[in-house]
Amino acid sequence: MVLLQQMGILFIYMIIGYVACKKEYFDQEFGKKLSWLVVNIANPMLAVSAVVNNETTIDRKDFFVTVILAVAFYAFLLFLAYILPRMIRVPQSDLGVYKMMTTFNNIGFIGFPIIAAAYGNGALIYAVPFSIMFNILCYTWGIQTLCNRGGKGQWKQVINVGTISGVIAIFLFFVQIPVPQMICSITAGLSNLTGPLSMIVIGISLADIALKELFTDRRLLKFAFVKLIVVPLVVMFLICRVIDNRLICEVFLIMMATPAASMCAMLAQQYGGDYELAARGVALTTILSVITIPLVSEIVFHLAV
Repeated sequence: MVLLQQMGILFIYMIIGYVACKKEYFDQEFGKKLSWLVVNIANPMLAVSAVVNNETTIDRKDFFVTVILAVAFYAFLLFLAYILPRMIRVPQSDLGVYKMMTTFNNIGFIGFPIIAAAYGNGALIYAVPFSIMFNILCYTWGIQTLCNRGGKGQWKQVINVGTISGVIAIFLFFVQIPVPQMICSITAGLSNLTGPLSMIVIGISLADIALKELFTDRRLLKFAFVKLIVVPLVVMFLICRVIDNRLICEVFLIMMATPAASMCAMLAQQYGGDYELAARGVALTTILSVITIPLVSEIVFHLAV
């Protein structure tokens, strides 16, 4: 019920953006400015805030387990990104967007709020390695793949606000340096913007898209079915037999079951990718995830545990 409630809240944020744009209080240019705020300020604060505002300590062994899981998580999704689009016959021109949507889940904008609501803020520390890996890959491999850039200098953007925030989060976790309350409040406030603002941006992007297209695009529907149901179920049945820590398994499930990252659409908007396709993919998987996340969770933990 908590998962369903949290997904409903995020869905309402998206509706607010959609209605406001339809009523012409917002426009696509405003949405682009909001996406810049999320990409460059609010989102990078998620990992840092999870560390500095977390009063709960966890065993370092458990933390290293989550690091290993995060690496395996993205290794698997990177592999899947080269298989799934070809399985559903994605045109060459759309491969970049589909690879992005396959690899990057909305772990920050949807995963973090769900984890905090369902398991408490202390559980967020288990999600930090996923967030760090997300930022490193999204701001490097993701941008290159999305924009079909290659050649020399492909990794020039490895030093960016996303990767820097990830390194800072790891450093603060291990050294346990006291952080001034003012800094804690700032990081918490900025990170709290990510969920509402990212969904509002997606809602704004939907205002220029015929909603009928979301549910009549067979390729996107096939993609959503595999990403939101098949992959989480298969992976979680394996993970639950290897990891005996229930909380780690639950956090991993949320990471795996979340929809395509709204960052796919926002980065496409910022870096000249196919923004409309990315927005439709993010919107469709986000809408469906309101049902699929609670559904997959119930199936996994009733049958696999």
